[in-house]
Amino acid sequence: MSTLTVRLSRLPLRVRLVAGFSAASLVVLVAAGIFVYWRVDYALDRGLDTELTQARHALEPLVGADGRVRSRSAADATGVPWQVLGADGTVIDRGGAAGTTPLVAASRLDRVTTTPRTFNVGDFLPVSAEPYRLQVVRLSTSPRRYLLVGVRRDHRDEALRELLVQLTLAGLGALCITALVGDRLARAALRPVERYRRQAAAITAGNTSLRLDVPPQRDDEITRLGDTFNDMLTSLEAALDRERQFVTEASHELRTPITLLTSRIQLALRRPRSAVEHERILTELMVDLDRLATLSEQLLQIGRAEGSHAAGHADLVTVTVRTINQRRLADPDHAGSLAVTLPEGPVPVPVPMADFELERVLSNLLDNASTHGAPPVQVSVDEPATGWARLTVADAGHGMPPALLTTATQRFARAEEARARPGSGLGLSLVGTLVARAGGELRLCHDGRHATYGSPAPLACTHGPEMTVTVLLPTDRTG
Repeated sequence: MSTLTVRLSRLPLRVRLVAGFSAASLVVLVAAGIFVYWRVDYALDRGLDTELTQARHALEPLVGADGRVRSRSAADATGVPWQVLGADGTVIDRGGAAGTTPLVAASRLDRVTTTPRTFNVGDFLPVSAEPYRLQVVRLSTSPRRYLLVGVRRDHRDEALRELLVQLTLAGLGALCITALVGDRLARAALRPVERYRRQAAAITAGNTSLRLDVPPQRDDEITRLGDTFNDMLTSLEAALDRERQFVTEASHELRTPITLLTSRIQLALRRPRSAVEHERILTELMVDLDRLATLSEQLLQIGRAEGSHAAGHADLVTVTVRTINQRRLADPDHAGSLAVTLPEGPVPVPVPMADFELERVLSNLLDNASTHGAPPVQVSVDEPATGWARLTVADAGHGMPPALLTTATQRFARAEEARARPGSGLGLSLVGTLVARAGGELRLCHDGRHATYGSPAPLACTHGPEMTVTVLLPTDRTG
């Protein structure tokens, strides 16, 4: 990168915009000025050339073989200076205002043929005392004779000089106006950006509830940037609220087992104990530690579920069969309490982390049914409508209280009578997060009451009054 580029990049954006606008305007003005000057110069020269051609046609027949004009009065009637020159530039005859000094140098005569050539003599700038436009034609070859006619360019040069001055003044004036207008336009365009910057500084200082003041009636690049920034701030604020809520709830839930562990250890250290007593105490501590480990694992699963993952695919039937078989092998005494109804073919559904997430959803629902419900537990998979798959887990227990149905997917949400049972109130929160991320709907229904979470599905509930958890997912027949 050149030094000039580096220096320009350090200038304020407004200055660079005005400079670029002015530079472009300067190029346009210079090009327009050159074109206008060329057209005026061409028109003036064409008028002079017409006069020279007429004078040359009148003089050519008057020049004799000796190079002298036969009729002086007829030659002077043309009203233009004229000369008859020899091959070395010697003036043989002359008339009008032409003197004895040749108006054109002898070196230029070598380029003249029977076709007339036009020359300008005398400088345009600085102003010459005798500016002429000449037309020279060769009259004879042996000996060579040349006829030169000329006309003064004073008026033509004066008009062009005046045009140059006017174009320069007009160009400078137009450049100043365009720079001023460009500056005003740049200020107006960047004013919302500066306002956004000040408001963003206030947000950075701690006022997270503040939003950028975006005009609702406008739709341009700046307003769309403001809308996007506001959406980002809303998402960030929601994420911070979830994080604060998560920390608060986790601290509350972790405080009880940690306090219990501390109390048990302090009680065990109050007096000497036997080896049997120590083993019993260690066993109790191991139970508490297992609860802490389970709670920590569930918190980590929720954190991973709320993150972003690449989309995957899973067969709902295959995952259900595998999960049910694993539970039956792990607990053969209660294998008969699980009733499963499955379709004949596969039911592909999109899941952000493939069948691992789908297995986690079903495992959590079965854990809740076995812990808080009563057998038999009925599991069914079907496709109730085109484009939708349904997973249903129902049990014969007492179900959820009406107040808990609407808050069941919140972290650590548990009924009072369920706090004495195993669990931490994170299972349905994890299920709700995974289902919502897959674009589905989670339904909790009991005794005619319904609560839904996620994206609403266009399907009605068709189950009985028992406690039923329904997961509706969009099918993916292309996967």
